[in-house]
Amino acid sequence: MKNQIDKIWFENGSIFIQTISGEKRSHPLSWFPRLLNASDEERLNYKLSPFGIHWENLDEDLSFEGFFSYSKQ
Repeated sequence: MKNQIDKIWFENGSIFIQTISGEKRSHPLSWFPRLLNASDEERLNYKLSPFGIHWENLDEDLSFEGFFSYSKQ
């Protein structure tokens, strides 16, 4: 599921994604300590797959599906 992601960015302690249709979703970086503690350069060094975002140097993966279906309790 690619959800046709158009944009990924970090702002105010969160990671955001935006689909090509303009829908935006986000998660707080506090849910992902590796991303929270990473430098801006490390955060921007990601690759997109059909299923999500992968940070090889950080050993972190976030699925696109998680942005649309997951809510941490």
